[in-house]
Amino acid sequence: MKLELKNSLSVKLLRVVLLSALIVGVVLSCAQIVFDAYKTRQAVASDAQRILDMFRDPSTQAVYSLDREMGMQVIEGLFQDDAVRMASIGHPHEAMLAQKTRELQHSNSRWLTDLILGKERTFTTQLVGRGPYSEYYGDLSITLDTATYGKGFIVSSVIIFISGVLRAMAMALVLYLVYHWLLTKPLSRIIEHLTEINPDRPSAHKIPQLKGHEKNELGVWINTANQLLQSIERNTHLRYEAENSLLRMAQYDFLTGLPNRQQLQQQLDKILVDAGKLQRRVAVLCVGLDDFKGINEQFSYQTGDQLLLALADRLRAHSGRLGALARLGGDQFALVQADIEQPYEAAELAQSVLDDLEAAFALDHQEIRLRATIGITLFPEDGDSTEKLLQKAEQTMTLAKTRSRNRYQFYIASVDTEMRRRRELEKDLRDALIRDQFFLVYQPQISYRDHRVVGVEALIRWQHPEHGLVPPDLFIPLAEQNGTIIAIGEWVLDQACKQLREWHDQGFDLRMAVNLSTVQLHHAELPRVVNNLLQMYRLPPRSLELEVTETGLMEDISTAAQHLLSLRRSGALIAIDDFGTGYSSLSYLKSLPLDKIKIDKSFVQDLLDDDDDATIVRAIIQLGKSLGMQVIAEGVETAEQEAYIISEGCHEGQGYHYSKPLPARELGAYLKQAQRSNAAIL
Repeated sequence: MKLELKNSLSVKLLRVVLLSALIVGVVLSCAQIVFDAYKTRQAVASDAQRILDMFRDPSTQAVYSLDREMGMQVIEGLFQDDAVRMASIGHPHEAMLAQKTRELQHSNSRWLTDLILGKERTFTTQLVGRGPYSEYYGDLSITLDTATYGKGFIVSSVIIFISGVLRAMAMALVLYLVYHWLLTKPLSRIIEHLTEINPDRPSAHKIPQLKGHEKNELGVWINTANQLLQSIERNTHLRYEAENSLLRMAQYDFLTGLPNRQQLQQQLDKILVDAGKLQRRVAVLCVGLDDFKGINEQFSYQTGDQLLLALADRLRAHSGRLGALARLGGDQFALVQADIEQPYEAAELAQSVLDDLEAAFALDHQEIRLRATIGITLFPEDGDSTEKLLQKAEQTMTLAKTRSRNRYQFYIASVDTEMRRRRELEKDLRDALIRDQFFLVYQPQISYRDHRVVGVEALIRWQHPEHGLVPPDLFIPLAEQNGTIIAIGEWVLDQACKQLREWHDQGFDLRMAVNLSTVQLHHAELPRVVNNLLQMYRLPPRSLELEVTETGLMEDISTAAQHLLSLRRSGALIAIDDFGTGYSSLSYLKSLPLDKIKIDKSFVQDLLDDDDDATIVRAIIQLGKSLGMQVIAEGVETAEQEAYIISEGCHEGQGYHYSKPLPARELGAYLKQAQRSNAAIL
């Protein structure tokens, strides 16, 4: 039976294809217009990001320096772009450092483009300092007027719609012919065979070749499909393994195998949700190794990696007490202690970690010791989110390192304020020497042989124009970090030697004690500087005494010994300061060119009430005598303390019992009074 033309599949296919093409053309044109709108919005965002990237660094410098003029220069640079309608620089919780606005552009098509693109769009980027701390200073915000982008969008949309419909209709006719004569029937047969394929075993059923199509694209496609079906079954297992491997790489640290920061955040999110429901505390401990960079430089980076692996194993030993353990990156690890009742439980865990590090790591026939500083935050007191707790724990760890290493510290509410103040002080410290804000005070040192003033210690003070007197234990570490300690230290040596020359000219036979920081001690030019000052001020040998801390010496004992020998050859005496607070051994002391041991005041203050302190003081005095060194006690405040250390054989003393640190003029009067008193006694 012959089919009527109107009922033939070809005619039906033609009608359907033409109608479908019209609909598809309209739909695709609309979709393309929507996509074009999306691209236009993306172009706005891309231009905004480009502008923000271009002006981020100068904006960061302006807000970091609080330089309003520089901020306005950045704003004027932003307004060179016609699309910029508003811009501002500053901290979101403070008055803006700089900002500017202008009117929206006029356009007849705004009624439509504003609905699609919006009248204006605002973009913001955070202004963050460089590492290692990456401090947040404020935001750079810009608002772009979309009128310029809207005009191009309207023209493009009209062209897209008309051309899309015409193109779809033309393609419909072509596709109808191609599908009917070349593809429709062969593909129908292929589809029949495809439906018989078992998805679990795709290679078990092969698609047969079609007559007349063995050598054309359909034949090649069938052969290739059969090969692919075989490969799919063979590679399915490998694909599953690869996916599992990629998932692990994305969630775990490559070196230690511990969860990385991303995985830790997911784990901590769940822990915090559970803790919130049960109303329990969670502790987040950020463990940062002390001077790990120095270990890498002293040994090798391969040794550093081995140490990190060994440390990870030691931290895993605490898994029974942990809800999560991760490596944050570099030499930082995070421990999460879930379901705790009191903060002391976190303190016990932190101390346990520090105690574990007391045992040396044996690597390649070497014993290497690690030290760490731990910052601790508590949920819910210090934060209610993973991001806040981790950020504050890292901040606390960093701040604790600047105070005293090898310890743990809990987060305190004023940590952000303190770190901001530290940044301000560090900035001011760079100009303090030029602005003549430093001055020296001097504290006398008394010989117990004849109770005569035999020396003075020079102590630096910083008179800040806004904050008043800044304690040395605050600004000296800052100076060591930013490198200004070298210039400051040379200034102290120069002023102390100059003052000592004046006192010698006045008839006072004194020596001058000057403290050296660890950075100064390892500075190659220090012996030359000391030698030049002694010659310039015509100071006799052994009249300048350089004090170095015990912990500073122990950081690199061999290098320190070489530098101390050079300083001694220049004519200076060498004293070890704060003795008893570090970890010196007798063998180390014997190998160092030392002339004097200075007992730390923390032991002297309580020696009458604390038997342990008294034992330590007695042992230090006997140690100094056995090594042929002079021993001086600092922090002597009472006659009873003086009597005790004299009875034990201490050679000299220094402290408020004799005098507080005084300016040069007042100390000169003190020396004259002491000279008259000694003369009267004689």
